Amino acid sequence: MTLSTASRVHRISLLRRALCRTFALLAGAGLASTFGAVASPPAPAFNVRGHGAVGDGQTLDTAAIARAIDAAAAAGGGTVVFPAGRYLTGTLHLRSRLTLQFDAGARLIGTTNLAEYRQPTPPAYLPEARWGKWHRGLIVGEGVEDVTLLGPGLIDGNRVFDPTGEERMRGPHTLVFVDCRRVTVRDVTFLDSANYAVFFQVSDDIEFRNVTFIGGWDGIHWRGAPERWCHNVRIVGCQFYTGDDAIAGRYWDNTVITDCVINSSCNGIRLIGPARRMIINDCLFYGPGEQPHRTSGERRRTNMLSGIILQPGAWDATQGELDDVLLARLTMRSVASPVTLWTKPGNTVGRVTVSDLTATGVYRAAISVESWSDTPITNVVLRGIRVEFDGGGTAAQAKQEVKGPGVDARALPAWGIYARKVARLAIEDVRLSLAAPDFRPVLAAEEVNELLLDGFRFPAIEGVAEPYALKRVGKVWNPTSSVPLPASAP
Repeated sequence: MTLSTASRVHRISLLRRALCRTFALLAGAGLASTFGAVASPPAPAFNVRGHGAVGDGQTLDTAAIARAIDAAAAAGGGTVVFPAGRYLTGTLHLRSRLTLQFDAGARLIGTTNLAEYRQPTPPAYLPEARWGKWHRGLIVGEGVEDVTLLGPGLIDGNRVFDPTGEERMRGPHTLVFVDCRRVTVRDVTFLDSANYAVFFQVSDDIEFRNVTFIGGWDGIHWRGAPERWCHNVRIVGCQFYTGDDAIAGRYWDNTVITDCVINSSCNGIRLIGPARRMIINDCLFYGPGEQPHRTSGERRRTNMLSGIILQPGAWDATQGELDDVLLARLTMRSVASPVTLWTKPGNTVGRVTVSDLTATGVYRAAISVESWSDTPITNVVLRGIRVEFDGGGTAAQAKQEVKGPGVDARALPAWGIYARKVARLAIEDVRLSLAAPDFRPVLAAEEVNELLLDGFRFPAIEGVAEPYALKRVGKVWNPTSSVPLPASAP
């Protein structure tokens, strides 16, 4: 662990201790009795040391910790306490009505012995079910309910690489659960995960609050299936410093991601399938990544890709809708693109609103809204946006044919906004600027039925006679812009 990483962990630990002391003082003030509340009896506690755990970072404590978990389960539920120490372990299995409490100074460490890891059994209808040991985890839950992981301690994946794993290097995930209900993770730090820090499937009512992710691949990755989505996921006040996507997955229903700091050497938030009722608000995204992208080989790439990329069907075929999406009050710096939205066959897109976005140092791609499906995107609103692009595009790039997308944002024939196959696109109070001249049009649109330009402002570039490139665009509303619109090409 580098000095900078150690310093960050130390600062987070001190902050959490202060918060814990504050909450303890409030509880001691008797505020609950003022309102006539009756305190519930505390859940029984089971100290792992009392069940034989050594906590020296060298002795394998798997069996001792499992005994503490079994004792809590036999009592109908309880809290398994990890006092300060270094607990080396293989896979631990969660049980219903269980809390794992990692005290300050406690560190759960994954063993480097790959034989000590186990995986859950995902439902057969999940495409990922066939991947077997890819689901391995340090902490595993199957079909459990009412589970909590509490800090301020650390859960250390220990970079347990596997030459027979994904990409010939990825090892176990850190926290894995399938078909679970009411799981809460709060005030802990996930460090150096050997694959995803958290990976869950077909689970509901999940909350992450004040959790920190340092290193590893994805921070939080969750997936449902066409016949079984994940419902009600909250990610609140978390910090991500990840080598791969900070947050990713598909088949999400009723998701809120708020008040997070997202730093990545890949994408900030990557949606690879359908989602509905999704809000992402009041988050900071910035690059370059403080943790390198491990799959980049010796280059150890650190540049951040898209802040938010919504790409149903990008990785493999998915079916369903992306609808009722709000991206609001977001700040970004040094990203390849601020927001990228595209869809492929089998997927539809309804209403998506991007509001109050500020971005600087955008170095690769315009904001894009693209359907490569059989149906157009229904309704996209870009409102209250301020973005500065690096620029540097050429007139030749403006004439290049746009091909279907791959898996990451790519250069486009416009420097500011690109739209393809959209029923209605509204651009309201949007101001775009350039750090260097760019000889592509600011806006390129094709197969757009209705285009609203209200308060759209951008710099005039000498040598660019036409800032708009419109092709097969229907009705155009332009109530405030002083720039005349050309006729749409057939």
